[in-house]
Amino acid sequence: MTISVGDKLPEAKFRVMTAEGPQVKTTDDIFKGKKVALFAVPGAYTGTCHKMHLPSIFLNAYAIKDKGVNTIAIVSVNDAFVMNAWKRDTDQRDEAVFLADGNADFTKAIGMELDASGNGLGIRSHRYSMLVEDGVVKKLNKEPAPGKVEVSGGDTLLGQL
Repeated sequence: MTISVGDKLPEAKFRVMTAEGPQVKTTDDIFKGKKVALFAVPGAYTGTCHKMHLPSIFLNAYAIKDKGVNTIAIVSVNDAFVMNAWKRDTDQRDEAVFLADGNADFTKAIGMELDASGNGLGIRSHRYSMLVEDGVVKKLNKEPAPGKVEVSGGDTLLGQL
């Protein structure tokens, strides 16, 4: 069942790279008591994700945070090493936390998995943006097609704040 506005996020674990190596962060660590702008992409470094979705987030990051968002988070079904390299290559002002959902546990728990095995990519995440307050979904913008950024970009979520 796909998550909806008003639902509480399920308990899940992500991997986040730190100076000591990959560390586990739970949904509570990321979302409890915070207002979080969560952006999900099908894959790090993939064309649309890298050239369209992330730039839309970082171009609007200051304005998003000015609207009271504590954390900007980017999640993908990739490992922590890939997500760390992607953060290094794209997040020049250290504005976001990059969450690795390597086994798609979180993605499956919220019903946002995408079977991209026909393209050799395996199970991935649908592209979406979500505003989460204290673990509860307040806004949800799911793209109808994974190769587009029409409703899930930083500009759309900023307009909803």
